[in-house]
Amino acid sequence: MPLNSLFQAFKSKTPAPAHRTRVAVIGAGRMGQFHIKALSRMASTELVAIADVSGDRIDALARKHRVQAVVDLKTLLPTIDAAIIAAPTPAHHTIGKTLLQAGISCLIEKPFTETLEQAEELIDLAKKKNCVLQVGHIERFNPAVIEAARHIQEPQFIEVNRLGPYDPRVAHIGVVMDLMIHDLDIVLFLVGRPITRVEAFGAKVLSAHEDIAKVRLHFEGGCIADLSASRISLKKYRRIRIFQKNAYLSLDYAASKLQVYRKKKDIVTSLTDISILSPKLSKKDPLTLELEHYIQCVEEKRKPLVAGEHGRDALRLAQDVLRQLKIHA
Repeated sequence: MPLNSLFQAFKSKTPAPAHRTRVAVIGAGRMGQFHIKALSRMASTELVAIADVSGDRIDALARKHRVQAVVDLKTLLPTIDAAIIAAPTPAHHTIGKTLLQAGISCLIEKPFTETLEQAEELIDLAKKKNCVLQVGHIERFNPAVIEAARHIQEPQFIEVNRLGPYDPRVAHIGVVMDLMIHDLDIVLFLVGRPITRVEAFGAKVLSAHEDIAKVRLHFEGGCIADLSASRISLKKYRRIRIFQKNAYLSLDYAASKLQVYRKKKDIVTSLTDISILSPKLSKKDPLTLELEHYIQCVEEKRKPLVAGEHGRDALRLAQDVLRQLKIHA
């Protein structure tokens, strides 16, 4: 969707559906539990079931939310309209294929799939079955990102930093697939041009995969994006800065804050020649906005802002980055 159309997509209000959309969450790990909590507060949905390969894990959750606890996915198919797939990435393709073949719309957490072939198969299947297929790149629904998109015109340079502490639960993948993939999607979205060259450097520190990575992306038209991701920082730090002709945007993902700096005249002689705008942003959290958008798309059978194709493109770029990391290892 063009940047100038994005804001309108969030401003427009959809009439309440005649019935509540029946939803199941597949995968009751940390991210799955975030989805369960958010869905349980949404008036437009009915959380029907929680599914996980570990029955013990979901029994208490199911009792708390008064829903079914399901181990066999096939028993869910006749009872739901849509699903959230928050299982580990290796299971995304199999679960997604089963649900889409049954005509059930899916929101699949990032990374979308393990391979591009799997991604293409799910995209084609969703089209064939007329299902909504959304990928969980949650930062697209950060109110600061939504607002920033209104101010961006031909960015020239982008700088992104995403740092956080090490989490052993995701030691099976590196920082590119774990953290940087969020920013790869955001940069692809904001620039909207093909990439001509990828440079990437990284190091293994605490795990068998890269724990820190530095990436430079060169785009057609001249824009350059520098991205840093680390999971060996003691504190979380998530910011993006966008530079374009006559303006500079500074965005704090974590605090959901945005500042826009613009030249007031051609020649800047003092700080008074620069205007500083701090837009008032929605107080809703990105996950709630993401889920509300998904459910609207399911009800209206329309393509989501972050469709399967976007998840595939972010995955392709992440794989390109990893190939460059191996070259420079």
